[in-house]
Amino acid sequence: MGQVITDVKDILDYQDGKKKTATTRKEIIRQMAIDEKNKQNLVNKVLATQRAKYGASGMKPQGQTEDAVLARLKEETEKPYNDKRQSNLQKLQNARTRKKNLILAALEHMEKLVG
Repeated sequence: MGQVITDVKDILDYQDGKKKTATTRKEIIRQMAIDEKNKQNLVNKVLATQRAKYGASGMKPQGQTEDAVLARLKEETEKPYNDKRQSNLQKLQNARTRKKNLILAALEHMEKLVG
């Protein structure tokens, strides 16, 4: 009877774990969406600021040097967000629930009883 109780408890724990994993995954995805929006807003702001500086100084942001500066600013601004995104993707991959093999658990229990 003890093994049945243990098995039922394992099944309930697994169901609980699945719910927690789903909640965790949803939270990670929600945070990734917020980060992406923040990244786009920040990149747009940085590039607009730099273009305004070019305009105020009489430069036109059409040349190769200006394009290179804008590309570098965009890359530098996006880097922390891209790093965090990679970290979140790794967390999503690792967020899974382990299911206990009840047959193996029963066999282990029987070995303890017999052994």
